Amino acid sequence: MSAEHIHCLIIGSGPAGYTAAIYASRAGLQPVLYTGAQPGGQLTTTTEVDNFPGYPEGVTGPEMMQDLEKQARRFGTEIRYGLATKVDFSDTASKKVWIDDTHEICADAVIISTGASAKWLGLPGEDIYNGRGVSACAVCDGFFYRGQDVVVVGGGDTAVEEASYLAKLCKKVYLLVRRDELRASQIMQNRVKTIANIEILWNTETEELLGDETGLTGARVKNIVTGEVQDLCVTGFFVAIGHKPNTDIFKDFIDMDTTGYIKTVPGSSRTNVAGVFACGDAQDNVYRQAITAAGTGCMAALDAERWLAEVETAVAVGSAVL
Repeated sequence: MSAEHIHCLIIGSGPAGYTAAIYASRAGLQPVLYTGAQPGGQLTTTTEVDNFPGYPEGVTGPEMMQDLEKQARRFGTEIRYGLATKVDFSDTASKKVWIDDTHEICADAVIISTGASAKWLGLPGEDIYNGRGVSACAVCDGFFYRGQDVVVVGGGDTAVEEASYLAKLCKKVYLLVRRDELRASQIMQNRVKTIANIEILWNTETEELLGDETGLTGARVKNIVTGEVQDLCVTGFFVAIGHKPNTDIFKDFIDMDTTGYIKTVPGSSRTNVAGVFACGDAQDNVYRQAITAAGTGCMAALDAERWLAEVETAVAVGSAVL
C-alpha cells in the first residue's frame, strides 16, 4: 500500500493544534490533524477554565476543546483520530509519519503540537480527585482556591514558584519537600522562606489523598525521618514535580533540550528540519498556558504557509529555467 500524501499534517490537538488547523485551513493548506491519544490535550482533564479570553463566564476544558475543534472543522480541517508512532524526517522534501504503526503518510509540511504530560506521584486518589482538588498547574487553577489551605509538592524552581504564587491567593500553603533541602535556585529559596503563610515540611512524603463526593478534603503525609504521620486539612493539592514533553518519536531528527522540549528558532516555530514546525507545550517549558499554546499554533501555521509558498516558488522558478 502506497503512502498517503498530505500537504500540511498537524500532529496533536489541544489549543495549539486546533489553532494551527484554523489558520492553516483559512490559508488553503488543506490540513489533516491527528488528535493523538488524548483528543483535546491536557485541557480535557480540566473542569474549569476561567483565564482564556472570550469566555467571560468561564468554560470547562472539554467544552472549549469542542469549540476549537468545531471551528477547525468549519474551515475545512480534516480531523482524524489516531496516534503518530514513528517519523522519518531524513528527506525534508517528503517527511514520513506513521499513524498507529500502520498508516504511512508523506507530508510536505508538518506541525508538531503533541504537548506535554504532567508528572504525577502515582498516589491512590490522584485520578479520582484530578480537577476536584488535585492539579498540576497553580497558575491555571489557583484562583479557585482563594482563602483556602493547599499543598504544593516538589523542591525545584517550579514548586517554589507555584507555592509563592498560591501564597498570594490562599490562606496557607504547605510546601512538601522530600529531602532536607530545596533544589530550587538560591534566589527562589530565599524568597519562599520569607513568605509568612508558606510552611515548608522537610523530609515529607504524601501517603494518601483524602476526600469525599465533594472532592479533596485533605492529605495524609509522613515524615520519612521521624516516621510521624499527620493529616493536613487542605482542599487543593498541587503536584509540581515537572512535565514531560510528548516528543520521544522525534528525537532522532529534531533538536531538543536536555528534558525533551523541542528547540525552535527564536521568534518563530521553525525547527532544525526544514518544513517541520513546533508549537504548544511540546516546545514551551516556561508558560504552558492554553492561550500561549494557541498563539504558537497560529505562528506555526503562518510559518508553514510561508515556507510552503517559498518552496512552490522555488520549484516554479526552477521549472521555468529548465
